[in-house]
Amino acid sequence: MPSITPNLWFDSDALEAAELYVSIFPRSRIVDVTHYGPDAPRPEGTVLTVEFELDGTRFVGINGGPDFTFDEAVSFEISCVDQAEVDHYWDALTADGGSESRCGWLKDRFGLSWQVVPRRLVELIQDPDPARARRALQAMYGMRRLDVAELERAADGA
Repeated sequence: MPSITPNLWFDSDALEAAELYVSIFPRSRIVDVTHYGPDAPRPEGTVLTVEFELDGTRFVGINGGPDFTFDEAVSFEISCVDQAEVDHYWDALTADGGSESRCGWLKDRFGLSWQVVPRRLVELIQDPDPARARRALQAMYGMRRLDVAELERAADGA
């Protein structure tokens, strides 16, 4: 089966974005950088593409100009083991111009949407007790950054 690589369209800051992402995620690296050549739509020598890996998942960032922008129709979910991981990714991705949204969603400073989700949330909303699951889900609806302790208190009816 062929591999699938997400390609992310940036105006001109694909390398800056890749550098940020590899600094946040463990086991990540920039694999390759290509540059525009002569007779290209951008000045020769400027970054064309950046190939990078985030915890083993391959991505390509392309500097193609302002023709396209990111929106919430596509996002990347980060499955976090605990509140400390939620806080780490949330803080790193909202820093320097990122913005918080609702229900664990955010946009980084490049406009890319992320969902920072504690695994505990999934367990709570899949609880065999439908009232418990509903209370956890209702609590999530009122949050920006997801708070595991608050989700558990809500599920417990506290």
